[in-house]
Amino acid sequence: MGMTMTQKILAAHAGLESVEVGQLIEVSLDLVLGNDITTPVAIKSFDQMGIDQVFDQTKIAIVPDHFTPNKDIQSAEQCQMIRKFSKDMGIVNYFEVGEMGIEHGLIPEKGLVVPGDVAIGADSHTCTYGALGAFSTGVGSTDMAAGMATGKGWFKVPPAIKFNLKGSLQGWTSGKDVILYIIGLIGVDGALYKSMEFCGEGVASLTMDDRFTIANMAIEAGAKNGIFPVDDQTIDYVENYAMATRQFTIYEADEDAIYEQTIDIHLDQITSVVSFPHLPENTRNIEAVGDIEIDQVVIGSCTNGRIQDLREAAAIFKDQKVAKGMRAIVFPVTQRVYLQALREGLIETFILANVVVSTPTCGPCLGGHMGILAKGERALATTNRNFVGRMGHTESEVYLASPAVAAATAITGKITNPIDIVAVNMTRELKKEGGRI
Repeated sequence: MGMTMTQKILAAHAGLESVEVGQLIEVSLDLVLGNDITTPVAIKSFDQMGIDQVFDQTKIAIVPDHFTPNKDIQSAEQCQMIRKFSKDMGIVNYFEVGEMGIEHGLIPEKGLVVPGDVAIGADSHTCTYGALGAFSTGVGSTDMAAGMATGKGWFKVPPAIKFNLKGSLQGWTSGKDVILYIIGLIGVDGALYKSMEFCGEGVASLTMDDRFTIANMAIEAGAKNGIFPVDDQTIDYVENYAMATRQFTIYEADEDAIYEQTIDIHLDQITSVVSFPHLPENTRNIEAVGDIEIDQVVIGSCTNGRIQDLREAAAIFKDQKVAKGMRAIVFPVTQRVYLQALREGLIETFILANVVVSTPTCGPCLGGHMGILAKGERALATTNRNFVGRMGHTESEVYLASPAVAAATAITGKITNPIDIVAVNMTRELKKEGGRI
């Protein structure tokens, strides 16, 4: 019987020739990840086990990113706790302010996950690394503690849905539009404890940043993991990062692999998509949004803070200004991306447009800090969740969209198709040259 990509990776890490859907297995872990919210809980469980050392000092990564730079005394004490733990345990991959980033942007950038790996993290969006052809999934803090102690994890082998990507994206559409479209199609529980496996000729047209965004939001469809095949783009990405020195294994799904369902996705038919409150599945095409005023725009997070995202936003903001009364905030996903954006002149474009540029942090995405919403306010964000009270007051609203839609919205003060802003720019240039539309 054939196996999917996910099944092959899990089988190899369990030391088995094959695995079947529903089978309980114990696997060896290549990476165990935690952040400043989940790691303190894991440390308490770790201490209760009576363990005095981690299984491998190089295979654990701890990244304070949710409430950092520390927003208050409690967050400062949480970071102090995990800082001390990391030092005492000799954990090599501890990244804090200055060398930090949002964890799911930083881990691939550091080469800490490569194709064929099994990675767990005490954060639901650990599924991001499926973009690299790895099995990665979120777990609870107790599982993180057990993983740090033993290097092992227990899983039930998930069934899979095959998403056959056809064609290529058009215009201003991006990976964010693809995953919002898919979630709108199957619902927030449409892939509950299943593997979302993306394949087809359309994969080649997606950048790595597109793939990271799509894999990142697999959990928003209830999935155990999302995963992409390894191609030349994947290998180039891995080889471009100096720390990615480990050998990696490329797994491919068997031709006779069994899928619960196969869904064809025509990329060239997807337009800009907006997710309305209060679930990611509540999607509409940009043309059907209507007249909705917005108070705050957030561009960034582990979903959409990479260099491609910032380039797209800057292209919209160029020679424009944020609408009066609008708050627009950009969060590069890592210091490296921040520096690259600076060198490319993107930061200058943002500042000239009256956009606030912040150090990497998860702050506003979870209603933590640096962008909290008041009662009755609306935000359009490139983040991944729009649940009740997600970014602040329980009577605020969050709309999800791509960086291009977010930038266009910041300029007009209401949810806007980026094509409309591009048309304005074209008109301005033609007028400068004495031309006409």
